[in-house]
Amino acid sequence: MRISSSFENDARRMRHSVLSVARSPQPIYLKLKNYIEQQILSGAWKPDMRIPSENQFVEMLGISRMTVHRALRELTADGHLVRLHGVGTFVARRKARSALLEIRSIAEEIKERGGVHTSELHLLEEEPASPQLAVAMGLPTRGNVYHSITVHRDSGLAIQLSDRHVNPAFAPDYIRQDFKDITPSEYLLKVAHPDEVEHVVEASMPDEQVQRLLEITESEPCLVLNRTTWVKGLLATNNRIVWPGSRHSIGGRFRPMSHAQRTME
Repeated sequence: MRISSSFENDARRMRHSVLSVARSPQPIYLKLKNYIEQQILSGAWKPDMRIPSENQFVEMLGISRMTVHRALRELTADGHLVRLHGVGTFVARRKARSALLEIRSIAEEIKERGGVHTSELHLLEEEPASPQLAVAMGLPTRGNVYHSITVHRDSGLAIQLSDRHVNPAFAPDYIRQDFKDITPSEYLLKVAHPDEVEHVVEASMPDEQVQRLLEITESEPCLVLNRTTWVKGLLATNNRIVWPGSRHSIGGRFRPMSHAQRTME
């Protein structure tokens, strides 16, 4: 059983940190957990790096396998590690986060994180709108709507599926774009910024199409954001955005209204 040279060099510091029980009342499993978490958060242990096995930790530190197992199990549950049966334990990739309270280009978000954005256009066609969508968009009976499906990747990894319907009255040239140099979102924001946006977030298990396009298994929970936009009172777009739950998160920071502000409205 051989330990890689990078972890052999780290073993002395690890032993000192984990086994200095006299200096701290913390259980050994928690000290090991904290040490590994610190190495990950500091960037010393990179995403996708394979870490020592349970047996190797036992050999390096002289502690019980049960202690090591608990530390690694909790780090996996916290999302810091990924354990693949028969393969090993790896540092998990950090989840990307998209803004919940604003509309931003996924390409811009990926570039800001230091990634490389690519996208694939799987569908772009004009099709009959559903009765519900036709009414909402103010389309004539059996009117048509533009429909596109795009998969976005970060450094080759599929992270977002966008299933979008566009009102032709809002963006009549949408259907004639190839979206090779600009994403659909970037194009639509150039047409006009929405006056009003509705976001509805839900969790969902992927159907066969989502599994295939995002390259995930049927057991991968997904985050789904249903976004509807209006421009000058016109329902402009309806977009169903899907992310694999293990690869992404969404969130926002805002200032809540005070009681006085609420009562004035």
